[in-house]
Amino acid sequence: MAIQPIDVKYTAVATAENGRDGRVATDDGKLDVVVNPPKEMGGSGAGTNPEQLFAAGYSACFQGALGVVARKEGADISGSTVTAEVGIGSTPEGGFGLTVALSATIPNVDADTAKSLLEKAHQVCPYSNATRGNIEVTLSVK
Repeated sequence: MAIQPIDVKYTAVATAENGRDGRVATDDGKLDVVVNPPKEMGGSGAGTNPEQLFAAGYSACFQGALGVVARKEGADISGSTVTAEVGIGSTPEGGFGLTVALSATIPNVDADTAKSLLEKAHQVCPYSNATRGNIEVTLSVK
């Protein structure tokens, strides 16, 4: 699939020092965190890690996409939440890969509507579009 051109409205800039066992900060100073591998991967677990940062970004972005879709559909998603679970593990080729499970609670719509909204948001969300075909992403309604 060819890369589609986009009209860039904003560019985030972050710099990492010392990789997965160091520090990550944005150029505007709004994010400045210590990163450490989780204990499950032999690290100290003292700081956050790239998977937690990815999960935070994906869940926020997907919630935003859900709002865009809900407005178009006339659906009430007030009180909704989106949770992203990001897993990391070894691939058969010897590298590392990610999995993502997105789950949403949408209290003001029925289950079929919630599922439809999630599927449509998955087509709109920039994170979903960036990962499509590269990361297994599952969707579920809580």
